[in-house]
Amino acid sequence: MKIAVIGSNMVDLVTYVNDMPKWGETLEAPSFSIGCGGKGANQAIAAAKLGADVMMISKVGDDLFADNTIANFSNFGVNNKYVKKVTGCSSGVAPIFVDQSAQNQILIIKGANNFLVSTDIDEAETDLKNCDVIVLQLEIPLNTVYYAIDFANKYNIPVILNPAPATTDLNIEYACRCDFFMPNESELAILTNLPVSTLEEIEYAANVLLQKGLKNIVVTLGSRGALWMTKDTKIHIPPTKVDAIDSSGAGDAFIGCFSHYLVKSGDVLTALKQASIFAAYSVTGRGTQSSYPDIEQFENFKTSHNL
Repeated sequence: MKIAVIGSNMVDLVTYVNDMPKWGETLEAPSFSIGCGGKGANQAIAAAKLGADVMMISKVGDDLFADNTIANFSNFGVNNKYVKKVTGCSSGVAPIFVDQSAQNQILIIKGANNFLVSTDIDEAETDLKNCDVIVLQLEIPLNTVYYAIDFANKYNIPVILNPAPATTDLNIEYACRCDFFMPNESELAILTNLPVSTLEEIEYAANVLLQKGLKNIVVTLGSRGALWMTKDTKIHIPPTKVDAIDSSGAGDAFIGCFSHYLVKSGDVLTALKQASIFAAYSVTGRGTQSSYPDIEQFENFKTSHNL
């Protein structure tokens, strides 16, 4: 069973703050860390840490971050054969600011991720067409995302689309050709221009997208769990209560874990329940990939919490 992630990688520049500075103000922050991130890379490594067979299709720059990013994939067992360098370009970077309540604010500079194009998918065709699921996000050009969906449909490969960062430019017809559409509530608000403050509002907004032809929509809700809806089904996945330290990358943890258990079990509800628990574990540690458990840690966590 193999998972392909076609998408972004970033270098996370994480600053932990007591208070965010106002314009023109300088404040001291208590700590800082550098790590590998990016939505695509995070999702790939989350799945790989659970034991999945994962291949990554991505682009890095030719700067000091590039070799470390490529090596990072290898270190976690992700096939990096199709992670290529772009000459004269920076790697993607993500300055992240995390406050004392574990909430985060993120800027992304896509860099080399903007140069992931359709020919990169064609070059990986031999390996890619034998995958069991393709995972996509929106930190790469939309035309590349559409091409990947075309490729997946051609070979009858299920597609998970994480519409993040959300954009109203996303072609809903392409989204409807994906098997799973997985936004968080703020992304759902952007995509529908509807309020999402309550669970009822979230359900209404999700239903608006379903009426346009989506097959499955899964809205990740952070500390409120997740919501899975089809035209005929509505299931709320309960949260796992933990003491959160850093929510960075929790959505990616959810999607990477979901993809692994979907391929492994073939059961959507099982995969969603596991993903919700995995995402909860991730917010108990700092950083993105560094906060994801391996399979042994994950099983121990579930045992200790009677899950």
